[in-house]
Amino acid sequence: MTGKTIGLLIIMIIYLLMMVVIGIIYSRKNNDVSDFYLGGRKLGPIVTAMSAEASDMSSWLLMGLPGVAYLSGCADAGWTAIGLAVGTYLNWLIVAKRLRLYSVKANNSITIPDFFSNRYRDKSHSLLAISALIIVIFFVPYTASGFAACGKLFSTLFGVPYLPAMLVSAVIIVAYTTLGGFLVASTTDLIQSIVMTLALLVVIFFGIHVAGGLDIVIDNAKSLPGYLDMFHTYDSASGTASSYGSLTIASTMAWGLGYFGMPHILLRFMGIRDENKLKMSRRIASVWVVISMFIAIFIGIIGYSMSQTGAIDVFTTSSESETLIIKTAILLSSNGGLAVVIAGLILAGILACTMSTADSQLLAASSSVSQNLLRDCLGIKLSVKASMLLARLTVIAIAVVAVILAHNPDSSVFQIVSFAWAGFGASFGGVMLFSLFWKRANRNGALAGMIAGGAMVFIWKFLIAPIGGVFGIYELLPAFICSCIAIIVVSLLTAPPDKEIVEEFESV
Repeated sequence: MTGKTIGLLIIMIIYLLMMVVIGIIYSRKNNDVSDFYLGGRKLGPIVTAMSAEASDMSSWLLMGLPGVAYLSGCADAGWTAIGLAVGTYLNWLIVAKRLRLYSVKANNSITIPDFFSNRYRDKSHSLLAISALIIVIFFVPYTASGFAACGKLFSTLFGVPYLPAMLVSAVIIVAYTTLGGFLVASTTDLIQSIVMTLALLVVIFFGIHVAGGLDIVIDNAKSLPGYLDMFHTYDSASGTASSYGSLTIASTMAWGLGYFGMPHILLRFMGIRDENKLKMSRRIASVWVVISMFIAIFIGIIGYSMSQTGAIDVFTTSSESETLIIKTAILLSSNGGLAVVIAGLILAGILACTMSTADSQLLAASSSVSQNLLRDCLGIKLSVKASMLLARLTVIAIAVVAVILAHNPDSSVFQIVSFAWAGFGASFGGVMLFSLFWKRANRNGALAGMIAGGAMVFIWKFLIAPIGGVFGIYELLPAFICSCIAIIVVSLLTAPPDKEIVEEFESV
């Protein structure tokens, strides 16, 4: 290894050790599984806001989004970002406070499956079991994408084999998550959101400098047909532009619908100490999301000009383009001195956005297995100490499965996240909205919506979308609509909810 490489490695090791130390500190604050999975509802407004958004953005922000913008220009990445920005704001505006109040009222629910089951008084535990299984099905590959991103980072940076690099990253994430639970995940997410922000800012200014200035960046982008156009997309393979129609725009913006069903984000709403502080959280979260996604897209555009100067490689595939920020950090470190430290922080930022999502996903999936499937559905009674042990062992077991799925270094982070996002948005998004805002919704309707949405994601993705044409849209949009229709139709065709359920709804 060269001196600069060793310097980068030292900075990243220090960062990783900091996360583990925080995990050790917070491990002493977990008295029971409620603390482990929801932090005893003790989060402040700033931690709530930034941990929610850091856990949301994942490696997609620093790897997936710039990679898409680099290859195809503004349209695909831009409309996705607009949809996510709108979804973020609406989720904080209409869901956050009501869910915080309702989850306490509904028998102090500490997980999303808990809330659905308690909300509808589901004595059969069907809602609990199905929602827990859905969380495991979609969170395991989502977590795998985070492990894969870490593996790509270390493999590209240090020239080590992908698999051992990915395994070491996974072990670190699992270590501090199993120690500290929800509190450590939320606290480290706040730190990681700051590191991510600094990484984005450094890369954008350094990239413009390397490319030769902002004017050159814009001129190079303008030379590509449809590259800066929000209604056309650039095809790097053929060098031509294709139309980005209204249906495609609608399906791309449908990314925003996913927020209403994201367990790891919804848990932040449930975990805030004071629901009256959510307004502050909403403002912080919304502003950060808009700025960070805009910068990430612009980094992709800058990256094209950097490759034209020969400063970095020319990327031709999504797997390659997702290493854009890694390559930029390596280039920065070649200047030596302070540049090595700054480059190390950029790379730590990539680790940060990946770890902040993976830890939250591990906790959500673990709670579904240990709390909802084993304890509630199967009726396994455990002591407080045994419950904590089971919770931590479940995190490890789920991480092992995610590691197995992440073994392929050529997998695209953006594509994996896209599918898992659609799964949660379609399965839980409509159910969550109707649970909070429609008192006529009943247990049968919720169950039908959950199953219809989840099933349609697979059906549309693998059977209908390959037909192409008008059917080649993002699976979240048709699946979300199917879920909502199923909830309404089945709820109206079956018996209305009991008086007790309606009174609880009205009290919230």
